[in-house]
Amino acid sequence: MNPSFSSHLVNDVFGDPGLFVEVRWSKRALLFDLGHNDALGPTRLLRAGDIFISHTHMDHFIGFDALLRVALRRGKTLRLYGPPGLIANVQGKLHGYTWNLVDGYPLAIAVQEFHAHTIHSATFHATDGFLRRDAPEIPVIGHASHGSFCILEDPMFTVQAVALNHRISSFGYALQEPFHVNINKERLHEAGLPVGYWLKEVKQYLWQGKPDDFRFRATLYHEHHREEREFVLGDVRERFVTISRGQKIAYVVDARYDEENEAKIIELARSADIFYCEAPFLDQDAEKAWERYHLTARQAGLMARKAGVRELVVFHFSPRYTGLGHQIVAEAQGAFREG
Repeated sequence: MNPSFSSHLVNDVFGDPGLFVEVRWSKRALLFDLGHNDALGPTRLLRAGDIFISHTHMDHFIGFDALLRVALRRGKTLRLYGPPGLIANVQGKLHGYTWNLVDGYPLAIAVQEFHAHTIHSATFHATDGFLRRDAPEIPVIGHASHGSFCILEDPMFTVQAVALNHRISSFGYALQEPFHVNINKERLHEAGLPVGYWLKEVKQYLWQGKPDDFRFRATLYHEHHREEREFVLGDVRERFVTISRGQKIAYVVDARYDEENEAKIIELARSADIFYCEAPFLDQDAEKAWERYHLTARQAGLMARKAGVRELVVFHFSPRYTGLGHQIVAEAQGAFREG
């Protein structure tokens, strides 16, 4: 199975937190946190139209300026999602610069911050010097008993969030594919049908829940000619498609190990294919981790095991352990695999 999401940390395990997720076949990416992000380069930064902020401590938000700089002359909208205060933080960043020569620039920035029961939204357009324009508040969608709520719903995936205690609200996120659509290219070849963009359309129809009798026209590009052809979705699904469990990625940073946070994190990460979890401290320094509202490597491993994830990736190591990163990884993996 070719996964729909390809993910990797923006920096090494001692660098600023950030997760880049490529949505395959879509020329689209998602970015979790905006720490220092020069390693991504302009092309990948521009691909990330949806950015999910855990909180706005400097190491999670200093990369906003780099993203803004490469996006300025582009005709696109940057969409940021995060905890209460994010709109004011974005506004403060924008107010730090002079915008008298950007009236022809097409960039827009849309920000949503999620409160206990409502979503606050604002937009900033370069054409009017990034003047803040607020939208009416709307209710939070899908608030569950374990505290998670829907941040973004797309036909191909959803992003859920949970508010964790870091002395402020720090959001953990889970990216979930509803189900995975795999195309049997061998059968396509046997039927004389080419691989191409039309298969992306098939996947979209399936994710959108179109009925089996749904008819659609597709443009097929063979080696020497172009063909328009009508298909019935149920026939295509039965002959060429395999439906399987959807991919899931969880991302958690900056949270104290207490009973409430633990329950929320375990539920958020439940059955994830990859769980990216902060582990700034070794367990010998658990008291320091508690004081700083962070996790230890052992705590990350224990929660990953309880959540039944397939793979644990720990990061956001404290610089006090420089040269000892292997010990943090070993401790986390030991707790994850024990029993």
